[in-house]
Amino acid sequence: MDVASAVTASGSSQPSLPSLHGYGANFQLNSHLSTLANIHKIYHTLNRLNLAEDGGQDDQTGSLRTCSSSDCFGKTMPPRKKRRPATEDDLLAKKSRHDGMYKKYDSSRSKADDVFANKRCLEWFYEYAGNDDVVGPEGMEKFCEDIGVEPENVVMLVLAWKLDAQNMGYFTLQEWLKGMTSLQCDTTEKLQNALDYLRSLLNEPTNFKLIYRYAFDFAREKDQRSLDMNTAKCMLGLLLGKTWPLFPVFHQFLEQSKYKVINKDQWCNVLEFSRTITLDLSNYDEDGAWPVLLDEFVEWYKEKHMV
Repeated sequence: MDVASAVTASGSSQPSLPSLHGYGANFQLNSHLSTLANIHKIYHTLNRLNLAEDGGQDDQTGSLRTCSSSDCFGKTMPPRKKRRPATEDDLLAKKSRHDGMYKKYDSSRSKADDVFANKRCLEWFYEYAGNDDVVGPEGMEKFCEDIGVEPENVVMLVLAWKLDAQNMGYFTLQEWLKGMTSLQCDTTEKLQNALDYLRSLLNEPTNFKLIYRYAFDFAREKDQRSLDMNTAKCMLGLLLGKTWPLFPVFHQFLEQSKYKVINKDQWCNVLEFSRTITLDLSNYDEDGAWPVLLDEFVEWYKEKHMV
């Protein structure tokens, strides 16, 4: 019935509509009931899912159990356990794990640093060469200072041999890269660690002979075929001074002799003499193929020290 009919039937000017307050109350009640019904459906669905995960006998027959809202909440939302306070052992274990991870990282970084790098070797070279492609006397002095070795130390001769350096007091870029690559040294620290190895090469007869022969050409002036006497005495002292008992008297002989230079044949025979002739010279053959220089030394020695 519309509004006009209601007015006519009652004979009143006020329509007989339900009050607004009644409609609001009914709407709220229906809304709450609908919400509760939806919640119940959700609980029922969750219960079915829980039963499916359990894989019980009821699932195999197709029968499902119903549950109350409290049952469903108990299954889907278990009470949260309180976190146990961290103990000292837990903290130590965590620290140990972190330390292990750092050590692994540090170890891999150290391995990377241990690998020889041409770029690092070049940068190391130019620390001493400056803008040139050769390390000269000034750079060589700083180089020796950095590695903790005196320039006149025999290990510097061994290093020059390893680099196949052609001129005393100079290392070219090509010599540096070739020799340091062979030694796998691209930093000062690595070369310092290799010094004992370089010294040990002098204890091996074959290597010593190669180094001894190399020293002659390394030390002589390149426009000369012979080695001047002062340089020869220094180099002989460096190589034989600590291993040949007769070197002091041989050095005296050279100082008073008429010789101003030593050629390569004489140089090489001095080494052979130091290795094969006894201290009393009893096995020296004057008719052998020894150079005159050594014949004169034996004669001088017998006159001065064996009378």
